[in-house]
Parts: sequence; structure tokens; C-alpha cells
Amino acid sequence: MNTANLKQDYKERIVPNLMKEFGYTSVMQVPRLEKIVLNQGLGIAVSDKKIIDAAINELTAITGQKAVATLSKKDISNFKVRKKMPIGVRVTLRGERMYEFLERLIRVALPRIRDFKGINNKLDGHGNYTLGITEQIIFPEVNIDAVNRIMGMNITFVTTARSDEEAFALLKEFGLPFKKN
Repeated sequence: MNTANLKQDYKERIVPNLMKEFGYTSVMQVPRLEKIVLNQGLGIAVSDKKIIDAAINELTAITGQKAVATLSKKDISNFKVRKKMPIGVRVTLRGERMYEFLERLIRVALPRIRDFKGINNKLDGHGNYTLGITEQIIFPEVNIDAVNRIMGMNITFVTTARSDEEAFALLKEFGLPFKKN
């Protein structure tokens, strides 16, 4: 698979479209995708340490980049959490890997979701978008037989857009299947 498909598409098609739509005078004003962050919060890992290792292996397989465990910042006795305990897994994608992952997400993973009608079109007010996925098994890289617990994840698209309107137009141009309101 050619990894630069979406990157090339961005330069050749998306930039001119957004320049025309928003009336930018320079190519540098056009918003771009900075990074994609995948994050899994695993509060259940307090009782079972193997869950973190399994999650790291799955996210590494999905993204092609080593995932890292996130550690708790303080003690919370009600949840049996101690400071510096692993309670989640995350990976940040930039550059070629980011475009490759985005392409696989749009073309392969999202269409595999049951009863899929599109993703919500609510951005965070700063031009970033977070997509919640309930099952990691929508990714073909995950071996379903090896999965012992279905876990969800958040995928955050960080853009350089100054407004939600610009970011929405950018992500729509990339091909994210937003719901029609």
C-alpha cells in the first residue's frame, strides 16, 4: 500500500479546496492535521496487570508504532489506585504513520462497525476532534481469537485549524464519514 496517498491528496486536492472555501491568501494558512492520538483508559488494570500488556500489544499492532503505558498521577484509595500505577495506554502518530493510520481507519476500520451510520460531528471548540470507538476488534490487525476483553479507545485528531468550522471542513475533505444532520 502506498502510504502517501492521503498526504498527496491533501497537497493536491484538499489545500486548493479549503483555500477557495475560506478565502485563504497563502498555503500556510490552510489548516493541517498535526497528529492523531490513540488512547485507552484501563481502570480495570488495577486488579490485573496483564491487561496493560495486552492493550500495549494491540495498540502497537493497530498503529505500527510502540504504545506506552500512562501512569496515575496520585493515590485514589476508593479506586485502589496508587501513584505511578499503569492505568492506560496511548500512542501519538505523526507524519507518514499518521496518514497511513487515517487511511486504514476511514477505508477499513470504520465500515466494519455494526449498524454504522456515520460519526458525530461535535468538535471541541479549538479545532480538534475526538472519536470514541467501543471495540478494538474493528481493526483488521487485531487477532480476534487472542482478544480476551473488548476494550474501547479514543482517537483524537489534532489540527492547526483556528475554528471548529475549518477543522470540520478539513476532516470532511479527508473523508471522515460524519453523520448528516
